[in-house]
Amino acid sequence: MGAAKLDQLPPDEGVEVALAGRSNAGKSTALNAIADQKSLAKTSKTPGRTQLINLFRIDETNRLTDLPGYGFAKVSKDQKAQWQKTLSKYLQERQCLKALVVFMDIRHPLKETDKQMVQWAVTANIPVHVVLSKADKLKSGARKTALLTAKKRLDRISEQITTQVFSATSKLGLEELINKIASWYPFEQSTVESTPTTAEE
Repeated sequence: MGAAKLDQLPPDEGVEVALAGRSNAGKSTALNAIADQKSLAKTSKTPGRTQLINLFRIDETNRLTDLPGYGFAKVSKDQKAQWQKTLSKYLQERQCLKALVVFMDIRHPLKETDKQMVQWAVTANIPVHVVLSKADKLKSGARKTALLTAKKRLDRISEQITTQVFSATSKLGLEELINKIASWYPFEQSTVESTPTTAEE
């Protein structure tokens, strides 16, 4: 389901893990890769395609949430301001929200809006996992450097923030991401057996 306002969300119970990121950071593509479906979440090369809080039900009480992209979406200033207000309230007031996965283009990570999103979550005591997406765009050495640099910058906000590289195209880091997301849900998990992905792979 899609919700334009917080009062349209399902009851505040169970567990939600939310995916966030700047417009065109690859959230929706990642969601399709996680679910192993090509069109579960709408994708577009036009920034700002996701304009609702989109919830995907895992079972009766657990959901995965795709939040509206923020940043340079081609929408009005009023719309951007409304998104920012809604996202802030969602992060601060949604009791069933157990974790936030923030996608950042590995070539342009930690823009001001990214840092603001991470800081909101940290302030609300919500665990944050940062995903450096589109990692296939860089060679292994550059990926490693980008990951280490991002970790250092994120440690200044909170040393509890975890980070990984990811590519929906090459599936680099996909198993690691699935296992991380699964760890926040209360159901019996059938963890994907894999060696944690590093930026060198």
